[in-house]
Amino acid sequence: MGLCKLVIVLLVLATVASHFGVEAARALPDDFARANNLATYSSAAYENARYTMASWLERLPSGPSPKGPGH
Repeated sequence: MGLCKLVIVLLVLATVASHFGVEAARALPDDFARANNLATYSSAAYENARYTMASWLERLPSGPSPKGPGH
């Protein structure tokens, strides 16, 4: 019986809380990256990172996982 009352109270609290909206403390500008001087990378940097990741993935062993405890 106590659990039922707790569930009802929680449902009522959730319903009441859902009617009150919360606004952002600080709205972000439309141009967020430029306003905060965030670095933007060129496509050459992206391609270099992509090539590096591909070479790292090629070094991983292929095939089935070893059998045994923990696998």
